[in-house]
Amino acid sequence: MPFLRRAVGALAVALGLAASPAKAETSEVRFTRQPGLIYMPMVLAEQQRLVEKHVASAGLGDVKVSWVTLTSGGASVDALISGNVDFVTSGATNLLLAWDRTRGEVKGLAASAGAPMMLVTRNPAVKGLADFSAKDRIAVPTVKVSAQAVMLQIAAERQFGEAGRNKLDAITVQLGHPDAVGALLGGTSEVNSHFSLPPYQQIELKDPKIHVVLNSYDVVGGPLSNAIVFGRGKFMEQNPKTTAAVLAAIDEANALIRDDPKRAAEIYLAATKEKFEPDELVGMMKQPGVVFSTTPYGTMLQADHLVKAGVLKNRPKEWKDFFYKAVHGQPGT
Repeated sequence: MPFLRRAVGALAVALGLAASPAKAETSEVRFTRQPGLIYMPMVLAEQQRLVEKHVASAGLGDVKVSWVTLTSGGASVDALISGNVDFVTSGATNLLLAWDRTRGEVKGLAASAGAPMMLVTRNPAVKGLADFSAKDRIAVPTVKVSAQAVMLQIAAERQFGEAGRNKLDAITVQLGHPDAVGALLGGTSEVNSHFSLPPYQQIELKDPKIHVVLNSYDVVGGPLSNAIVFGRGKFMEQNPKTTAAVLAAIDEANALIRDDPKRAAEIYLAATKEKFEPDELVGMMKQPGVVFSTTPYGTMLQADHLVKAGVLKNRPKEWKDFFYKAVHGQPGT
């Protein structure tokens, strides 16, 4: 009888545990993203409630998921460092700066997407980098350290030598992509050039007065992940199931883009209110160099440049140094 009572008691406890939902690791997950086509996976994750879906599948209970759109990577990083958000979606340069600043506490979770970035201008005299003058102004999301600013420095160094690395920094100005489009198309702003990204560069290039000066695909020699999801390593370590759910949500969003690009485009356009037809956006999504993948591409090129420029104090040995272990098995660069 004592044995039976113990057995029944143990069974009751086991059944009770099985019936109870797993305790949530965190009660809320907060994200930032920026405007642009490369943030499509995060837009889909929000609109389709994919994080909530995978959090629920992991048995983590009711977790609040919140999103905020910021037009500056610098502002996004500040929000992360100050503890106001848990995951940022921004360029690899901002990830590297945060990783260096926090001595490795901030790490990338995964890439979100990547697309060629084009430097465009309405100045007919500018055919190449050497043609820019003190009268020109190039809009970038964040001066000196955004992916566009760093790509401009890399291209300048290749053309003018190491001494010319920062040759064009003095004529760059900080401006979010939507505002930069307005400045460029308006024709009256001092900003006459923009290191852009899809879909904004396609909007700009519809104007016959605007032309391409530089394409980042040519500088990198392949795809470049210019949208990276990153956060604090401590948060990811303390919330492994939640972090895995976020990664699964990004993977599912990318699968939707791959398997049904028109539907993905329709969901994205309904959310962002950008003035494109779905088929037009699908055409951008299928252009050479556009990737929707959690594999990080081209991050070490940017890291090496930032170290050489004296911006990073710590030199990463490989891309895995500044990425969370969940993606270490991928063929990143």
